[in-house]
Amino acid sequence: MRRRITASTILALVVSVTTAAAAQAPLKITAKRVGQVRIGTTAAELRERGLVGRLRPGCELEGPNARFARLRAPLKGTVEFTQASTPRAAFIHVRGGARARGVRVGDRLSDITAAFPRRKIIRATEQPFGFTRVKIPKNGGGRMDFAVRVSTGRITSIDVPRIRICD
Repeated sequence: MRRRITASTILALVVSVTTAAAAQAPLKITAKRVGQVRIGTTAAELRERGLVGRLRPGCELEGPNARFARLRAPLKGTVEFTQASTPRAAFIHVRGGARARGVRVGDRLSDITAAFPRRKIIRATEQPFGFTRVKIPKNGGGRMDFAVRVSTGRITSIDVPRIRICD
């Protein structure tokens, strides 16, 4: 009897440790999704699944129906939605909790170069916005952009499919 209790206790402990480790592993960023948040999914569905918070008013320059929602943990960032009657995810802005081919927020430009050899560095955003845009083309690993802060040389965000700037 004592062996059964000990064995079941050890098994439960192993399962809980494995589950905790899997839950804390960074999520995957691809050209169409970040973790379980997929481009084109309705806001209601993402909310039901507990992946995003409530809808909030978006950038005023995009119009009166612009909406966004914050990503829920373990992700950090936001999702911008279309202005249709049924809002769908259009842009995902990640500031933490996920990786694209092993590259995460806080890494350097050299890490992007190693993971995405076909990347394109766009320096036009350095002067007005203070970051370098690194564009990953569709044939180079998927449509996504990295924002690398000029002052620190570190990645500040990963955006799918591209960076959206609203002043």
